[in-house]
Amino acid sequence: MTGRGFVYLVGAGPGDPKLLTLRALEILQSADVVAHDELVSEAILACVPAAVELLPVGRRHGSRKASYRLHPSVLERARAGAVVARLKSGDPLIFGRGGEEAEELAEAGIPYEIVPGVSAALGAAAYAGIPLTHRLYASRVTFVTGHHAEGSPGSDGETIVLFMAAHRLEANLERLIASGRASSTPVAYVAAATTPEQKVIVGTLADLSGRITAIDRSLPALVIVGEAVNVRRRIA
Repeated sequence: MTGRGFVYLVGAGPGDPKLLTLRALEILQSADVVAHDELVSEAILACVPAAVELLPVGRRHGSRKASYRLHPSVLERARAGAVVARLKSGDPLIFGRGGEEAEELAEAGIPYEIVPGVSAALGAAAYAGIPLTHRLYASRVTFVTGHHAEGSPGSDGETIVLFMAAHRLEANLERLIASGRASSTPVAYVAAATTPEQKVIVGTLADLSGRITAIDRSLPALVIVGEAVNVRRRIA
């Protein structure tokens, strides 16, 4: 491989390989290198041909903070002329650092394409039987990172999806109550969404943390908050 390569910032979806887009699958099967997040499921990585280099470059909560936006190994291979699929869990532009990685590629003069994926929020909600919007209960949706329990998290008539919430769950639930949400507000904890290991625990802001004591907190999880969670009883 010589000359300038190409990088695809590809959304892998929430875990079920059947939720890969046709474009994503096409790229995974034709790339020279697939540089993937740790959260990308083994079932999705199994779609990559054996001749393609699999390069783990992602980090999980608790990992040392990186000094780079795009992993140096991705830049190295692209500069060597490789076609690299930078495979990111969910959608690359929703808490996936896709914007930062695209900025670095643009600054480096490396051509790239952003390939959207099914967001983890959409996959978790659908597979758990929870509508994110509902004519009677929720007219809007807010996506929030759960890494930092700060700021105002919304109001009634709104569904809130907390990404990466497992490690600061109690602080996030307390923040919602402190902001004015009733402690009886329905909440769903969805772990390993869309995979065979998926677990859905439903409770309230007041009692959810006590209901998930048996759940492995290392599993990727989202928390869905709002009255629309109760619709699960009828449609899940």
